[in-house]
Amino acid sequence: MSNHQKALLIIDMINNFDFNMGHVLAEKTKQITTKILALKQLAFKEKWPIIYINDHYGIWKADIQAVIKKCENERSRPILEKIAPSSHDYFLIKPKHSAFYGTALETLLNELGVQEIILTGIAGNICVLFTANDAYMREFNLIVPKDCIASNNNRDNDYALTMMKNVLLANITTAKDIMNENQT
Repeated sequence: MSNHQKALLIIDMINNFDFNMGHVLAEKTKQITTKILALKQLAFKEKWPIIYINDHYGIWKADIQAVIKKCENERSRPILEKIAPSSHDYFLIKPKHSAFYGTALETLLNELGVQEIILTGIAGNICVLFTANDAYMREFNLIVPKDCIASNNNRDNDYALTMMKNVLLANITTAKDIMNENQT
């Protein structure tokens, strides 16, 4: 068993943005992608597990290339090209909003010795919030870089951050602060 304390979760960033308000979320996602990638570089350097967890888009296989192909369109392509998982990253599919519901995520985190989860991705007010809730109930410590989550609506995103801080006791921070705290 590895002895990792932290893991980086990247939630639903492989996305087709083909839904009501998808164009808005795609623009907001472009803004957070660079900071998520900076955290991903830090996680790789620190040997923290990097775990992508994503909607399955009807494929029902943890086949990242198939999910990317299904999601690829003019709106999503610039994001997908930047954020696609590397060969050393974990990739899980999920059937519903929470990354824990109906997945092997809890087992994987326990196997890897993870105690603290850095949550990133979209949508902050849905899948990130539901994942944070389930992580909290499983007694994981939560770190949420507010510049690495996005929702269709800024007010909803801010509300989700407030809930994660006040109810789920998440450390609401920034990607830069996480990187500064982990300089070696």
